[in-house]
Amino acid sequence: MTDDRTPTTDPPAGTRAPAPPADAPAPPPGAPTTPGGSPTMPAGAAAPAAGRPAPLSAAPPPAPRRPAAPPRHPTDRRRPDRLAGRITRGGDGPCYGLVTDDGHEYALHGPGLGTVTAGSTVVVTVDPAAPPAACGPGTPVGVVRISVVR
Repeated sequence: MTDDRTPTTDPPAGTRAPAPPADAPAPPPGAPTTPGGSPTMPAGAAAPAAGRPAPLSAAPPPAPRRPAAPPRHPTDRRRPDRLAGRITRGGDGPCYGLVTDDGHEYALHGPGLGTVTAGSTVVVTVDPAAPPAACGPGTPVGVVRISVVR
C-alpha cells in the first residue's frame, strides 16, 4: 500500500509545460530547463525572433585593444605604377613636372598625351621600364596615361 502523502517529482497531470516544437533547437548541455524540458530564459531576456538563433551572449563584446606602436609598414596598398599629385610644369608635352602630396618631384615624359595645364590635379600611370628622357628636375619616369582629376 502506498502513502498518498508522499511527494512526487512530476507535476499533476494537465499542468506540464508544453513540449517544444519538433523543429526547435536543443538547449545547450547544462542549460536550465522547465519541468517539461523546454529551455528557460533569464529574467529580463528577450525571446529570439522566430527563425533566428538565440544570441551567444548578453554581455557586450570586449573593447578593442589600443595598438602598442604605429604600424611599421604602410597599411594602404598602393599601385607602384600610379602617381597622384599636382602638375608644376604643364604644356603640350612631351615633358611635364609633377609634385605628389608627400613633396616628391617627378619629371614626366610622355609623347602624344596632349596639353596638361599647370596646377591641375592628376593621376598618372607610369612605366618605369621606359627609357626616361631629360625633362627637368625630379625623378624621371615615362608616362603611359595622364588623367586630370580637377
